[in-house]
Amino acid sequence: MEEFRRVVLLSGHYGSGKTNVAVNLALKLRRRHERVAIADVDVVNPYFRTSDSREELERAGVRVICSAYAGSNVDVPALPQEMYAVTDDRGLRAVIDVGGDDRGALALGRWRDAIVEEGDYEMLLVVNRFRPLTRDVPSTIEVMREIEAAANMRFTAIVNNSNLGSETTPGDVLGSMDYARALCGETGLPLRFTSAEERLIPALADKIENLFPLKLQWKIQ
Repeated sequence: MEEFRRVVLLSGHYGSGKTNVAVNLALKLRRRHERVAIADVDVVNPYFRTSDSREELERAGVRVICSAYAGSNVDVPALPQEMYAVTDDRGLRAVIDVGGDDRGALALGRWRDAIVEEGDYEMLLVVNRFRPLTRDVPSTIEVMREIEAAANMRFTAIVNNSNLGSETTPGDVLGSMDYARALCGETGLPLRFTSAEERLIPALADKIENLFPLKLQWKIQ
């Protein structure tokens, strides 16, 4: 798979699985690079946060940047000053878990100019065709444009993360490929990779290019 840019932003509709993809991507990058951070700027969803995997991430040497209230029963939309390390320290590889939908993308505003000015980033739209509001290409593009407008940034590629959780079969992933290709065709964006749970990889490895194995994050508060 092609090397990732210094800053990788991931966003998508609620339930797309962007946080799980972000966690796995940070761990993958850490195997290639000495200094990697994952930043959770999702101030909308208090139930499924990057902090749920903090122990595993920090054990692997990944720096975790998130609200001090993440993982608690206090939902305060506050982001730490430490987040500025993502833009100020250009020797740091960073994965940013952006909030779902347009409201969550608004939180990106204070770092947007610095990220764009550096120009070493990619912004990935994580899609799951099994979610109610992104079942087809037109509705997915509507969500995509809302996020772009709120973030004042354009997506650079698509991540196909179509799944049904633990009930996902190889056929479900294969069946989502036409949707992913059609979405890429309509938007003009490349398909960065297709992600699937680790147990499904052997059945998909010779059928899908740029396949990204996922270890699922199970803890939900």
